[in-house]
Amino acid sequence: MKKYLAEMIGTFALVLFGCGSAVVSGVSLAWAGATGGPAGIGILGVAFAFGLSVVVMAYAIGGISGCHINPAITIAMLVAKKISVADAVGYIVGQLIGALIAAGVLMCVQKGMPGFEMKEWALGSNGWGPGYGHEYSMTAAFITEAVLTFMFLFVIFATTSKLGNSTMAGLAIGLTLVLIHLVAIPITGTSVNPARSFGPALLAGGKALEQLWLFIVAPIVGGIVAALVWMGLFEPKPQSNY
Repeated sequence: MKKYLAEMIGTFALVLFGCGSAVVSGVSLAWAGATGGPAGIGILGVAFAFGLSVVVMAYAIGGISGCHINPAITIAMLVAKKISVADAVGYIVGQLIGALIAAGVLMCVQKGMPGFEMKEWALGSNGWGPGYGHEYSMTAAFITEAVLTFMFLFVIFATTSKLGNSTMAGLAIGLTLVLIHLVAIPITGTSVNPARSFGPALLAGGKALEQLWLFIVAPIVGGIVAALVWMGLFEPKPQSNY
């Protein structure tokens, strides 16, 4: 149970700090690409907010649960046989609950701002198409989320394996997430994490909820492919004594 609670708290922190930096600090992820861009801390600031959230939680709860805080990671680890089915279910439930609570806290805070209203893709929700970001197509959004999740999981497998430097894994993984956000924020707002998308979309409703399926399917596909590639080509094989 401690592992599941740790995953809930870690995902809560990721969504609160990451989406909160976008919403509270004046960066709307649904800006009209043709007429303007992000204000406040900008894309770089939001990217670092998400990345640093992973870094600090990796060192805070890594020793308890491994700090997945992302269903795509948990499912990839399940495919790689590094976690049991029972634990995977517990992890994912904890992650979804943590993300939803964080989105609820963010909504309550935003309601305290004069003139606040829940618009399309509110609370830092992910999306694509007309009215969102640079209005990329669904195909571009799917490819972006799947490929970047693949890269994210590849780094995770590599840095946490016997071939990597485990003491620096949290920092490397967090910085990878920063790089991912620098590319994907204008396209989808950057998910690579079904739980991160689930919490805000469930409360925002509308198009955010309609488009949620992509931010569940694409990261899981990318994560599974990364697990298969790692196991097939890079996983260190046990040495034989014969």
